[in-house]
Amino acid sequence: MIERHLYPLVQEALTDFPAVALLGPRQAGKTTLAHQVREQQKNSLYLDLESPNDRQRLTAPEAYLSLHENHLVILDEVQQMPALFQVLRGSIDSGRRQGVANGRFLLLGSASGELLRQSSESLAGRIAYLELPPLQALELGAQQQDLVWLRGGFPNSFLARSDAKSLVWRQNLISTYLERDIPSYGTRIPSETLRRLWTMLAHQQGGLLDVAQLGKNLMIDAKTVHRYLDMLVDLMLLRRLQPWHSNLGKRLVKSPKLYVRDSGLVHALLGVTSHEALLSHPVLGNSWEGFVVENLLNVAPLNTANGFYRSSNGAEIDLLLDMPGLGLWAIEIKRGAASKPRRGFYSACEDLKPAKRWMVHGGSDSYPLGDEVQAIGLRALVDELQSLRSQAA
Repeated sequence: MIERHLYPLVQEALTDFPAVALLGPRQAGKTTLAHQVREQQKNSLYLDLESPNDRQRLTAPEAYLSLHENHLVILDEVQQMPALFQVLRGSIDSGRRQGVANGRFLLLGSASGELLRQSSESLAGRIAYLELPPLQALELGAQQQDLVWLRGGFPNSFLARSDAKSLVWRQNLISTYLERDIPSYGTRIPSETLRRLWTMLAHQQGGLLDVAQLGKNLMIDAKTVHRYLDMLVDLMLLRRLQPWHSNLGKRLVKSPKLYVRDSGLVHALLGVTSHEALLSHPVLGNSWEGFVVENLLNVAPLNTANGFYRSSNGAEIDLLLDMPGLGLWAIEIKRGAASKPRRGFYSACEDLKPAKRWMVHGGSDSYPLGDEVQAIGLRALVDELQSLRSQAA
């Protein structure tokens, strides 16, 4: 069993809120984590809302939940029953009147936008939101970093007996999304069109959003492209990294950068079969950049603003983190341990005057590069951010 770093945060949130929503893509480990939580509860109940038998139990949800007011009720894939949120609100308020305030419901969902829309009004002030990504570098040994980069963080993919079996699992996951999961949300998108879009995004990992070009390649209009992208973001499969805005009078890039969030899915979409194949593939640098961005954003302290900086004169910073009380951190991302930041990174730092300047590389050593830039391995910077997050909590 791999210890998930979110586990204590879920436990803490349940002591502070009546309901906790645990969001994450399918197969990221939400159900496993929920069962871990359940094992620590004296009274708990698990219902999978994709199971006809469990849905049948909720034919009269008010009556059913009233029988379990002293239980932690875990509802998996809760977005499948949107009408349930009003019932949960009534149950929470009823429990409060009887002295049962917090730790009532753990809601698991794999479509963040849909779940947030459904719960934001009904459960406002009664719910905490936590996101469980696939496995991250923080949760694994330093020697496993390259393996999780290649295979991605979905537990079944990472723990597969071989790279070949891991690749087959990821390809099947992609097919499941295309043929079953996405249509189940009522979106009529040809699976082949969506597969082509997803593959294009993998080829352009970390590239600027160019709606016109994507639409041209797919032979669809810009509005449809945006709808497809919104859906992949809601399913927590795609990240839009927004451009940094400043008042420096510079001409800045206004388009977001797009990352397929799990590196293993990037490699599956591109047919990368092994670590050796990855090292010779054109996506190498951008894949590593996306992997680093995802790992750092998932451990950054709460309320951290993030983005990237790029100006028309070539000044560029791969990732900016503006953390409350800690100032602005500028992060350059390079795969090679002997690499150095580009000239554009130094130009951008002159523009923004960040409090700290880092170059994240693929090794484990930390050393100064001059001009206030510190080279650091990914795991070391992840550990530092996690420590800062814990202190802030």
